[in-house]
Amino acid sequence: MGSLTVFTVLENSQVSPPYTTVGDRLLPLTYFDFLWLRQPPVHYLFFYQLSITQTQFIETIIPSLKHSLSITLQHFFPLAGNLIVYHTSTKKPEIRYVKGDSVAVTFAKCDLDFNELTGNHPRDCENFYHLIPQLGQAYKTSDFTKIPVFCVQVTLFPNSGISIGMTNHHCLGDASTRFCFLKAWTSIARFGSDESFLANGTLPIYDRPIQNAKLDESYLRFANVENFEDYQPPKLGGPTDKVRATYILPRPLLNRLKNLVSTELPTLAYVSSFTVACAYIWSCMAKMRNDGLQMFGFAIDCRARMNPTLPVTYFGNCIGGCIAMENSTQLTGQEGFVTAAKLIGEKLHKTLTDKDGIVKEIESFKDLFSNGFPTTTIWVAGTPKLKFYDMDFGWGKPKKIEIVSTDYNGAISVNACKEKNEDLEIGVSLSRTEMVSFVRIFEDSLEKYI
Repeated sequence: MGSLTVFTVLENSQVSPPYTTVGDRLLPLTYFDFLWLRQPPVHYLFFYQLSITQTQFIETIIPSLKHSLSITLQHFFPLAGNLIVYHTSTKKPEIRYVKGDSVAVTFAKCDLDFNELTGNHPRDCENFYHLIPQLGQAYKTSDFTKIPVFCVQVTLFPNSGISIGMTNHHCLGDASTRFCFLKAWTSIARFGSDESFLANGTLPIYDRPIQNAKLDESYLRFANVENFEDYQPPKLGGPTDKVRATYILPRPLLNRLKNLVSTELPTLAYVSSFTVACAYIWSCMAKMRNDGLQMFGFAIDCRARMNPTLPVTYFGNCIGGCIAMENSTQLTGQEGFVTAAKLIGEKLHKTLTDKDGIVKEIESFKDLFSNGFPTTTIWVAGTPKLKFYDMDFGWGKPKKIEIVSTDYNGAISVNACKEKNEDLEIGVSLSRTEMVSFVRIFEDSLEKYI
């Protein structure tokens, strides 16, 4: 943030469930959660256009959000708890809620340009870091490490809008879990109570039918829990030369890309909007870097693919990975986009039809690197299947959503658009130099399909 920028904390709060509603609780974790024990936290930013003064913000917005969050936490108690990682692999990590535990909520204001931040053009990444809360410090005892798993920051842009930044430790849950929580919180904020939320029958499910001792051991060994004493949650900070930009792929364009792939590859099983969008971005990245072996990966929700099937409101992580790899020279030519679509489509088909299931031991992933370790790794955050742009606290839909945690690992984000769910919104975070090249390649390549 530049020297002329004023950023002021208005209030630091601790929000708990209503005191008599939740007793001491433990939530066991599974191998799906263990995978994320050392991974960076997830940072989501929701921007809402709202002409509001600081006085109105303090008198109306702050009390409403604290009240509605408190009620929501009585149904989503793990968010107010702490991750407990024991210093021995014989005791599995868990999320522990003790009566009186709370979520840290910060209310602030700043003079950054709201319209600048919510644009699609390249914008300085470091400006967004002031709007996301940071998880509290890990606390060590002789037996375990205790880590906060969730926090919130609400920032006022006087007379322009507000942002709601949320950070969660990834072991708390995946995108589906965040979506269910936000659906509940926004409903309670709009109606002032949880009656409508309860009537919808979307309470989180905390049962843990997922049992696999071999996978537990494999994933815990990957997380190296016996050396967790020095762990602290990673943080994003400036200054940085990175910028983030948003690109819209409208439905007509996606259809033309799908038709092209289907014509070139008539036997390809999976030719979806998501497939061609990811393939297009991957081919553009390959042209920009042309740096050797590249890996492209994204998550698959496993709830409907477990045996027995898990409900959509299952609380926690339940995602598997789908990974494609190829040398960038195969992705940069005239057929680079089609090649990328073929690789992603085939890997997706193979993963979903694997007779052994889509969940693998950590050791099995080593086979991916038998031909070398990738120079570039691109992960996809977000999913167009979950309509995060429907999250209305009572002020209408968000003007813009940013997944700021993509800055940790060079991931891209893919979401359904606000205006048209069939359009896709792609978020990219790159260095300034790379972004200039990426924009040119992205726009020049599209001319063939428009």
